[in-house]
Amino acid sequence: MAKIDIDIKELHNMKKYPKELSYKGNLELLKRPKVSIVGSRRPISYTKQYTTQIVKALINRGVVIVSGGAMGVDAIAHQSATPKNSISVYATGIDIKYPSVNRNLLQSIEEEGGLVISQFKDNFKATSWSFVLRNELVVALGDILIVSEADINSGSLKSVEYAIEMGKKIFVLPHRIGESLGTNELLAKGLAKPIYDIEEFASRYGVSVNSDIVKDDFFYFCQTFPTYDEVLEKFGDRVYEAEFDEVIYIENGIVYLNG
Repeated sequence: MAKIDIDIKELHNMKKYPKELSYKGNLELLKRPKVSIVGSRRPISYTKQYTTQIVKALINRGVVIVSGGAMGVDAIAHQSATPKNSISVYATGIDIKYPSVNRNLLQSIEEEGGLVISQFKDNFKATSWSFVLRNELVVALGDILIVSEADINSGSLKSVEYAIEMGKKIFVLPHRIGESLGTNELLAKGLAKPIYDIEEFASRYGVSVNSDIVKDDFFYFCQTFPTYDEVLEKFGDRVYEAEFDEVIYIENGIVYLNG
């Protein structure tokens, strides 16, 4: 266990930047494109199937999955992503694996290339308040939010409130009438967009499937819209090669990936 001593720009979207953050695992995941996923603790089979498909399509494009390590949709998201593509945010101290049913899953994220984060001190046990703060941090880390399934009174809808406050796009699975009433209401109110085509959706938030870029830290870094000077300082002549090959372009001092 160690303290995070770097500034995480995404967390400035929170109402208050966390006073202290502990972590175990790979901080490099924070530099990659990230998608937050939340949802029911008791998802139906449809939700399980399509959450899995969405996650696999995203990680094939270099995207990291952020979730809260809870039962249900959270666990499905982490399992489908595999440890090395997972960031799990704890509602407890970093030394407590909660819920205990997910102990092995959370342990694997810590030890097999993933990242776990907590804003609470060691030995801190989860409370209703800490779950709320955990959810805010999950939403803040992601570039967008996916709500796979949620009833009208679901705690996942609090995550939606955070996403709206932070100006993040919200996506949901299209459910049948009478199912996942919370996400269907989001659609009816125009607060979320449905995911109809998984491959098309995933292509918006990562690089081309099977591309060598998916394995390349240079391209992960460029997906965060760094300044030209930041890329030059970190990667040296690599930036010139990428610009010459038209892999990247520079606009107003910011580096963008082509295509």
